[in-house]
Amino acid sequence: MAFLSCAPSAQAAEGGLGLRAGMGSEAYRAEVFYQTEPFWSYELGGNWGKLTLDGEFGVAYWKARHNDESGNAWQFTATPMLRWWMTPTFYLEGGVGPSVFSTTHVAGKQISTAFQFADQIGIGFRPSRSHDISLRFAHYSNASIKRPNPGLNSLQLNYVYRF
Repeated sequence: MAFLSCAPSAQAAEGGLGLRAGMGSEAYRAEVFYQTEPFWSYELGGNWGKLTLDGEFGVAYWKARHNDESGNAWQFTATPMLRWWMTPTFYLEGGVGPSVFSTTHVAGKQISTAFQFADQIGIGFRPSRSHDISLRFAHYSNASIKRPNPGLNSLQLNYVYRF
């Protein structure tokens, strides 16, 4: 039953508050979020490192790049994030979760539904137990639930301070 282990590890610090700044071809994105402590972890054995799973809950604001005020929007997110800790300080991360926008007109695009999936993949670094820095690519889309489905992309720099 080792795969059900939830014990803290060198990587598994407490939860933390984070700031995220992103930019895409259509908009700038700023987010404040809470990252839970890992609620699942698994040692891969040998020199393969460890997997952890935690949750991220955030509120973001999208600002259209071309001063189109009608294209600005709020976004609420909840994403489970899987991290592969290759070493105690470096990791790869990915997650897919639901998000809701305040409007269906974001940065000059008609996204059809306020509900969107948030797909994220990135690489991160934890220089100390209290600090995380990562770089992510994020794609927001309704998975063709309704057309049009142009999607929104953002490259994001993240910082988390752990309590």
